[in-house]
Amino acid sequence: MDDGENMNAIAADPETGSVTAVRGGIVDIRFTSRLPPIQSLLLTGKNGEVLIEVLSQLDAHNLRGIALTPTQGLARGMPVTDTQRPLRAPVGKATLSRMFDVFGTAIDRKAPPQEVQWRTVHHSSPPLARRSTRSEIFETGIKIIDVLMPLERGGKAGLLGGAGVGKTILLTEMIHNVARQHEGVSIFCGIGERCREGEELYRDMAAAGVLENMVMVFGQMNEPPGARFRVAHAALTMAEYFRDVEHRDVLLLVDNIYRFIQAGMEVSGLMGQMPSRLGYQPTMSTELAQLEERIANTDTGAITSIQAVYVPADDFSDPAAVHAFSHFSASIVLSRKRASEGLYPAIDPLQSGSKMATPGVIGQRHYRITQEIRHTLAQYDELKDIIAMLGLEQLSPEDRAIVARARRLERFFTQPFFTTEQFTGITGRFVSLEEALDGCERILRDEFRDVPERALYMIGPVSEAKQAGSADNTQPGSRIDTSRDGSSAGQPA
Repeated sequence: MDDGENMNAIAADPETGSVTAVRGGIVDIRFTSRLPPIQSLLLTGKNGEVLIEVLSQLDAHNLRGIALTPTQGLARGMPVTDTQRPLRAPVGKATLSRMFDVFGTAIDRKAPPQEVQWRTVHHSSPPLARRSTRSEIFETGIKIIDVLMPLERGGKAGLLGGAGVGKTILLTEMIHNVARQHEGVSIFCGIGERCREGEELYRDMAAAGVLENMVMVFGQMNEPPGARFRVAHAALTMAEYFRDVEHRDVLLLVDNIYRFIQAGMEVSGLMGQMPSRLGYQPTMSTELAQLEERIANTDTGAITSIQAVYVPADDFSDPAAVHAFSHFSASIVLSRKRASEGLYPAIDPLQSGSKMATPGVIGQRHYRITQEIRHTLAQYDELKDIIAMLGLEQLSPEDRAIVARARRLERFFTQPFFTTEQFTGITGRFVSLEEALDGCERILRDEFRDVPERALYMIGPVSEAKQAGSADNTQPGSRIDTSRDGSSAGQPA
């Protein structure tokens, strides 16, 4: 390892032991005198290149640890040095716009950051006395999220979606809006990411101009399970610094929280623990809770987290999904069908939801509008098969009015993003919650019955629809476009 400031530097008066067994990523070590405490970091290998974290003490002289780096070349009898400290992460303003690995080493081909502090990655969650007891809404500036699935300030939200439906774009836009609206910091934590995904994300963030307000931490897919298991703790340590010391709001993006559980399962298996249901580690709920409970709203700031979730075999009863969702206050489900229809962000409004959407938190007016929107969209979903088979003309006047409202709401919920301006040529929009609610309320009251649907597509506040609609009103054609539902009636939007 390199410079003296690095957290992996050897302590002044180290304790020395020797390797007694190597089984994959698990290493048994014997110390003749004092045993290092749990979570201590040990160095071994020919040049001290193998880092081991102590997981358990077997007896008075033997311990077992998990390697955080590859163990090639490690052999019995090799000396082991106790660094007399745990794994640490760099914190400070100098970490902004940089990319790190689990050890705090910069991996963006730039010089190591100066003027940083090193903090242990092992922290307990903030005590209840420091936590804020008020439920506050975290405004994102994205209409469909703020109206239908409001995020909790200091809460956790799950983001579900396959490849190519817009997860990264949505996360990038949230980073942009957090920096603009909340003057906050964003931490991106990649757990089990492919190196291609990390490199693409770095370039996308730089092109979108949001890199200067964010920190990226990666534990790549090819790294040992110990490193992938600890990278989330390293990212959270950085987030806690900005919350507790800088007193700033932090947006913590985790992709993918399932890989954290998976890494813990691998570590547990290597340690020889008896697995529980479906092969998961018996300590899964404890390990996940220790991580998730550190994400909180305190008297100095808030860490709001959005976590991508891989659901194994789409089975929501899988223990990993059950334990992860028990911590979330909101779920955002991305739909490939909506993406294929050009309705971006491609969030499914009926499958997504939030525990914050109650009258006591968001207010009676917001709750009433949300319920009306969901009712209208659900009725439209039921009518789609009839429209596809018989056509729009066969519906009753009441049902046609519902379809008109629902389709206008769907188009109003599309939004141009700041981070996609270079691709679409459309200026991004930040829409406040009040503007979004006002637009939805006016659409539900049929104020835009005579405005073409296309006038509501990819706009910001609803006031922009009148301007777009005035030019389209001279064109003949149906006011309701049903071409996306399989019917030939109307004009394409």
